Amino acid sequence: RLLVAAPHERPVIRSPADAANLLMAEMALLPQEHLRTVLLDTRNRVVGIPTIYVGSLNSAAVRVGEVFREAIRANSAAMIVVHNHPSGDPTPSPDDVQVTRMIVEAGTLLHIDVLDHLIIGRQRFVSMKERGLGFK
Repeated sequence: RLLVAAPHERPVIRSPADAANLLMAEMALLPQEHLRTVLLDTRNRVVGIPTIYVGSLNSAAVRVGEVFREAIRANSAAMIVVHNHPSGDPTPSPDDVQVTRMIVEAGTLLHIDVLDHLIIGRQRFVSMKERGLGFK
C-alpha cells in the first residue's frame, strides 16, 4: 500500500519512535525473529517495508548483501533496519552490535544511509544509534 500511495500520503520518519510505532504492534507479537528494512526517500518518507529475513525462535542469520537488495531496487536514499526479539526483551546482543556495524559500513559503500537499527520487544524498543551501538 505504501508504494502506491502518493508521496504526500506516505509516513515520514523523523525519529526512532516514528519507525518503531509503524512496526511495533505487528512485530512485537511475532513468534520468530523477523528482520525488515524501512526504505526511505530523500525526504525520509517511507517507500516500502520489505521483510528481509525470517529466522528461528531466537536468531536470524543475516547476510549483509541481502539487507540492501530491496533498498537498491527501490533507489532508496536511506533505510532503518528493524528486527524483533520474540522473547520480548529488546536488549541488543553482541551479534546485533556486530551485524549493525557491518550494515552501516556497507551502507556507506553503497551510498545508502543507515539511519538506525531498532530492536522491537514487547511494548518497548531499543534504538541502537541512540545507544551508540554499531554506529560511529
